[in-house]
Amino acid sequence: MRKNSVFFLGALAGTCLTLLVSGPRSEFWINAAKAAAGSDTYAQLNLLGDVFERIRTDYVEKPDDGKLVEGAINGMVTSLDPHSRYMNEQSWRDMQETTQGEFGGLGIEVTMEDGLVKVVSPMDGTPAARAGIMSGDLITYIDGEAVQGLTLEQAVNKMKGPVHTSTKLKIERKNVDQPIDVSLEREIIQVKPVSFHTDGGDIGYIRVSSFNEQTEDGLKKAIADVSKEIPQDKLAGYVLDLRNNPGGLLDQAVDVSGTFLARGEVVSTRGRTPDETQRYTAKGGDITKGKKLVVLINGGSASASEIVAGALHDHKRATLIGTRSFGKGSVQTIIPLGTGNGALALTTARYFTPSGRSIQAQGITPDIEVLQDVPDELKGRSDTKGEASMRGHLSADGAEQTGSQAYVPPDEKNDKALAAAYDLLRGVTVKADMPPAPKTTVPN
Repeated sequence: MRKNSVFFLGALAGTCLTLLVSGPRSEFWINAAKAAAGSDTYAQLNLLGDVFERIRTDYVEKPDDGKLVEGAINGMVTSLDPHSRYMNEQSWRDMQETTQGEFGGLGIEVTMEDGLVKVVSPMDGTPAARAGIMSGDLITYIDGEAVQGLTLEQAVNKMKGPVHTSTKLKIERKNVDQPIDVSLEREIIQVKPVSFHTDGGDIGYIRVSSFNEQTEDGLKKAIADVSKEIPQDKLAGYVLDLRNNPGGLLDQAVDVSGTFLARGEVVSTRGRTPDETQRYTAKGGDITKGKKLVVLINGGSASASEIVAGALHDHKRATLIGTRSFGKGSVQTIIPLGTGNGALALTTARYFTPSGRSIQAQGITPDIEVLQDVPDELKGRSDTKGEASMRGHLSADGAEQTGSQAYVPPDEKNDKALAAAYDLLRGVTVKADMPPAPKTTVPN
């Protein structure tokens, strides 16, 4: 997500997605055509048709009509903002697989940087992790074909394939003179969005790494398991770790927030016109029974992660610790375009925290900023650029902020933000405006 949208291998992340389950609407196009009457839109559409025909008849080699049309659609959609995009049928299937939490691939979270595919992180227990692929590696060749010149989605699709088939990657690594050749066998990658453990017999640590269809259920199970391990009278509270979580489904962000809130608004989305405003509220009640909560965020916390952090902060339900979040404050609606035609991921709204604040290109500033000690070999590579640095991003409602530290130490004993969270929950350090345990209702 640093210089482009982050992908899990084979599918988009770093978005806040809603699903519009409908086919293409012919009346929409009819109305659009009527609206264009009296303008120069018809002339521009004629120009597009003229260029299309000229390419078909005069290009040095016979082009594929379908690829020409898809290229025209991609150019139109990507000119809007960094997060709107057209998905052909294969890409649409990939998106559905990822939001369901299981897909085939290598287990790498990647982004595009300077025309190359950059590894954000390998997923634990996957072919990429076992092969020793590291965060910051640059993938330069895939099966002998140069990555330079490919889009991120094209590169990702080349690394995907049937389970038990192999792919070869050529990797450049900082401070390593020669490129590294790696051969990996594809597997079914199961994205487990929630993991947990207890610490010191009095704190439950819960890590939410993405927002897919399994997140709410995984979170509730984690809370239930923590409650079994730690008696309520000894449970000091919970740490909810959203660092480097690139986002996902909007409804899951709402449900995760509602797991810690008795009631109240979680987020509102505002489209082009006032009548498109929607408000999403917490349901089900706080299943932690008001236990203290600390939320960890950093420069890699984006979209759905920022919705959760913003809601819990505005309701004074949690203290935020870490570094400023990414700042992606827009919602993409997935619009299926009919059988065989794929789908459109279109930015349709901005979202706002319960206090009415947009985080677009600004991010969320933690209550307590904690900077990590970054190893020398990663210095200069541990910060994200943020939404404000993305070309064509929606403008902020105020001063824009460009990224922050996103490094998380692999060993918990070196994790200063996590240590600060533990100390706060145990009362070792005291913050004057630490939210008290909520009453039976939360003011909205």
